[in-house]
Amino acid sequence: MYSIPEYKKINVLIDTDAACEADDPFAIVHALLSPKLRVRGILAEHFSAPGSVRKSYDEIRTILDAMGLDVPVLMGQDGPLARDASVSEAADFIIEKALEQKKLEPGAGKLYLLCQGAITNVAMAFRKNPDIVDSVIVVWIGTHGTKVRPAPFREFNAGNDVPAANAVLSSGAELWLIPSDVYRTVRVGLSELECKVAPCGQIGLHLFENMVNYNLSENAGWTQGESWSLGDSPAIAAAINPDCGHYRYEKAPFINEDTSSAEEAGNPVIRVYRDVDTRYILEDFFAKLQLFARQKG
Repeated sequence: MYSIPEYKKINVLIDTDAACEADDPFAIVHALLSPKLRVRGILAEHFSAPGSVRKSYDEIRTILDAMGLDVPVLMGQDGPLARDASVSEAADFIIEKALEQKKLEPGAGKLYLLCQGAITNVAMAFRKNPDIVDSVIVVWIGTHGTKVRPAPFREFNAGNDVPAANAVLSSGAELWLIPSDVYRTVRVGLSELECKVAPCGQIGLHLFENMVNYNLSENAGWTQGESWSLGDSPAIAAAINPDCGHYRYEKAPFINEDTSSAEEAGNPVIRVYRDVDTRYILEDFFAKLQLFARQKG
């Protein structure tokens, strides 16, 4: 396996609604297989359904077991901020690791929070300890971006906790936003996954079968039938290579209840991705998975 210099590695936490659909597990595995990313923990995120955070937690455990890896896994908020005012172990873990990052030597950089779901755990951590805001970079798959227009559909991640979305967008944290019209472009055919992912050991088979089973379920009426968007993977790719797409700096939007975006004069400027290199994202994942399977075999 190739190696990279230690000084180029970054500390990351993954915040994921892993059991919601079938793309989160691909992003989790991509992060775990990327030597640049020191994955300090994986945080279970709710998807606004009873028991959903436990389902996410269990899926994360399934992934780690299939890979033979041991990474801390933390239970997140039991639902949106309006429904769960307690502080979860995931929120406390964010605070703990952010404070540790502050104590590192100058030049160590910030702690990356790679968020692929509702952003409730991060919002709760910021609420409990606002002092950590300047020690993290939040990379979030969510919202319809900054354009003021009717929402083309209810954006799932922001829509699962709109107050949490607005709390983080207005927090002043360094934020890299990957909106719906960008993350949906990471398209892949199930045939390609059967050829390139399914043969790659226990984890490859789990990823492929999980995708196929979800695609056949009653929850997948919105999919195209034999293809999928690995929409959570850009959060991982941006941490590995921030230039995996083009971006601009704009004022963070305010998210309305229907997940449309509005202008908010007092909001800070954030990085908003306009596109991502889907070939790079997919091929990097396929290659790392195949190398991992080869080493395991």
